[in-house]
Amino acid sequence: MNIHPGPKPVVRSTMSSMVTEQIRDAILSGAYPPGMQLNEKMVAESCGVSRGPVREAIQRLLQEGLLVSEPHRGVFVLELTKEALEDIFFARDAVEQAALRRIVHSGRRQELSVRLMEIVNAMREAAEREDWTEVAILDIRFHSELVNAAGSQRLSRLFATLVAEVGLCLSQLLGVYRGREELVEEHEEIAELIASGDEQQLLKTINHHLQYGVDTIVNDWESERQQKSVGKAATGRG
Repeated sequence: MNIHPGPKPVVRSTMSSMVTEQIRDAILSGAYPPGMQLNEKMVAESCGVSRGPVREAIQRLLQEGLLVSEPHRGVFVLELTKEALEDIFFARDAVEQAALRRIVHSGRRQELSVRLMEIVNAMREAAEREDWTEVAILDIRFHSELVNAAGSQRLSRLFATLVAEVGLCLSQLLGVYRGREELVEEHEEIAELIASGDEQQLLKTINHHLQYGVDTIVNDWESERQQKSVGKAATGRG
C-alpha cells in the first residue's frame, strides 16, 4: 500500500510562520505597542486564520522575547526597561565580539570589510538626506552582516533575537542617530579594523560603539520621565 504524506503539516507550518511574521511586524512597527495584551481570538480574527497557528506564533514570539507571559493575566508585548535594554546590549556585545574574534583569524576579513563599506556608504547617503529610519535599518544590516560572516548558525540565531528586541525601541534609536555625524565614521572604522585584523582595537571599538547607543537611549528615557514629572507637578500647582 502506497502512503502519501498529506499536505496539512506543511500548510500548518507555513501558516504558523506567516502569522508569526505578521505579529512580529505589528510589534516592531508599533501597531501592537509595548504593554499591549494579545488575545488569541483577537489576533486570529485580525489575521483571518484559526487560533491554532496564532497559538504557535505566540509561543515562538515568547521564545524570541518579544512577548512575555504573566501568570493569571495573559500574554503581553514586551516593555523594555533600562535593565532589559542594558542586558540586550550586554548580550549583543558578547555575540559581536565572539563573531569578530573568529572573523579576524579567518580569510574572510577583506571580503567582509568591502561588504560593510558598501553599507557604510549607503548609511552616509541616508544621513545626508536626514533619513534616520533608513540609517537605523542600515545599522542593523551592518551588524547582522558582521555576525553572519562568522559562519555560526547559533550565533546568528542569537543575534537575530537580540535585534528583534532592539526593534522595540526603534523610535529611541532614531534619537541616537539624529544629528550624530560621527556615527557613520564609527561604522567605517569598524570595517577598516576588520580589514586590518587589529583584534584588540576592534573589540574595544565595538564595545564603545554599542555602549554609546545604550547610554543615549537611557538618557533620553530619563529626560522624558523628568519632563513628565515636571508637567504633572505644574498641573497640580495650577
